[in-house]
Amino acid sequence: MADSKHSGIKKVVLAYSGGLDTSVILKWLQVTYGCEVVTFTADLGQGEELEPARAKAQLMGVPDKDIYIDDLREEFVRDFVFPIMRANARYEGDYLLGTSIARPLISKRLIEIARETGADAVAHGATGKGNDQVRFELSAYALDPDIKVIAPWREWDLTSRTALIAWAEQHQIPVPKDKRGESPFSTDANLLHTSSEGKVLEDPWEETPDYVFSRTVNPEDAPDTPEYITIDFAKGDGVALNGTPMSPATLLTALNELGRKHGIGRLDLVENRFVGMKSRGMYETPGGTIYAVAHRGIEQITLDRGAAHLKDELMPKYAELIYNGFWFAPEREMLQAAIDLSQQRVNGTVRLKLYKGSTSVVGRKSPDSLYSERHVTFEDDAGAYDQQDAQGFIKLNALRLRLLAQRDGK
Repeated sequence: MADSKHSGIKKVVLAYSGGLDTSVILKWLQVTYGCEVVTFTADLGQGEELEPARAKAQLMGVPDKDIYIDDLREEFVRDFVFPIMRANARYEGDYLLGTSIARPLISKRLIEIARETGADAVAHGATGKGNDQVRFELSAYALDPDIKVIAPWREWDLTSRTALIAWAEQHQIPVPKDKRGESPFSTDANLLHTSSEGKVLEDPWEETPDYVFSRTVNPEDAPDTPEYITIDFAKGDGVALNGTPMSPATLLTALNELGRKHGIGRLDLVENRFVGMKSRGMYETPGGTIYAVAHRGIEQITLDRGAAHLKDELMPKYAELIYNGFWFAPEREMLQAAIDLSQQRVNGTVRLKLYKGSTSVVGRKSPDSLYSERHVTFEDDAGAYDQQDAQGFIKLNALRLRLLAQRDGK
């Protein structure tokens, strides 16, 4: 029976992984709020079997009609990953936003299910210290301003792993043997990346232990022979690998395997969280790193200088908006419209060399190329470019510098 503080909530849609934390949350919602719980488990390409989540939800009394397990891999890559890749987005210059970009899609589906089932609240398992609580909730409120959001980690008194396990046992929630000890680090995974944080990673001076990595081989152990691949682009999005057309999720999956094999995409980063603290994380983004390098490669020959430089100026703000959870904010959508417009002629093929942790562009071609060999050649250009024109160009650009120098007596 819910107390007065927790009354009024009849049905909650929970973002449910099937793991210990969200299983405890499921039962806690039933006990504390006395409400029905609808579970939603998203397949974002995290590489885990998801059917056990259904069995665990059934075990705790959730009827089949209230258990949602959705394959969102294609939507995730097509509508969320590819748009940020068009922007060449990297938070603080390095982070490819693998966790950040998954949260708005999960929130979108939570709200859709809440409407389908008549739920009056949604719930998530993000802690009160991190960015994810902000991302989930900003997205939820942007899509439904009247929705109630329940964040158990900000409400309950289960402040340690021991307390969580004790509560689980008290309420007959199965506790896997590997959850009884303190985990050496926490992870989050999807088709774009795997992030690892906490415990053994908290000292930024200590090198990340090799056992933390799950998506990439050690670059030192990668093949001694480089591998060459091609990626085809149409309007800024990847459409084929080595000449074979592929859907967005299929392409990223194939690139992930190539990145894993060659040890590509590892990033050790100390970042500034939106909530104010710095945190150290280890990110593995194998396919995304290859793709990001390739996209910049095709832009090099298809984007005008002014458009390319403006995109690079806009990118840090765009990346920060997504990192902070403002995917559904009007300013992100405004920037996206400008970015997408710039991609209309970003067509062609990029050839890349993959070797021991590195991805290098070694060739690019496009039917929309702005690269003119006739103009840039060191040989006779047959009058394509009059070098004497440069004299006036330099003189005009030097005028303000000469006036400054005259004034300052140089």
